Amino acid sequence: MSLPHAILTALLEKPSSGLELTRRFDRSIGYFWPSTHQQIYRELGRLEQAGHIRVLPAAQPARGRKKEYEVLPAGRDELSAWVRLTEDPRPVRDPLLLRMRAAAVVGAQGLAGELRRHLVLHREQLGEYLEIEERDFPPGRTSDEDRLRHLVLRGGIDLETFWTGWLSRAIDELDGSVPPVASRPVPDGL
Repeated sequence: MSLPHAILTALLEKPSSGLELTRRFDRSIGYFWPSTHQQIYRELGRLEQAGHIRVLPAAQPARGRKKEYEVLPAGRDELSAWVRLTEDPRPVRDPLLLRMRAAAVVGAQGLAGELRRHLVLHREQLGEYLEIEERDFPPGRTSDEDRLRHLVLRGGIDLETFWTGWLSRAIDELDGSVPPVASRPVPDGL
């Protein structure tokens, strides 16, 4: 249900054609809510049909011109209502964690290599997020919009930091270079 809301958010930030929207998704919202171009185009049609968006009137004939969409008041109302909803956290659903559990039963041969590959990918993603932070959030950007966008990015940075630390520890434990970490109770307030 969140893809239409992601599209409404992006279009409220800047009216766009479908192609521009998919490119913007690839550079921002897609980091935490990935969608294919086909899904985005299909959803644009549904949002238009529902009266949440419209194609901007063309200054010139439409032949060969990209349709540019904007959000209508009903779309803004829908997005505002969705923002106010409560939603429980979702459990982690990661195939790597399931494969590790399966390896406990059938053997861990080759698992360390896959963990190393994931570590490289998470380090690359972390580096990309840090570059975005440096480029797009210099000191002094303190509007509410900037703070909220930065918090979303910080969430991505913190998640990638978690994954790189956890994968490094898991690789070390599988290699036998460090003893397993004992389970610790979660402190109050967390």
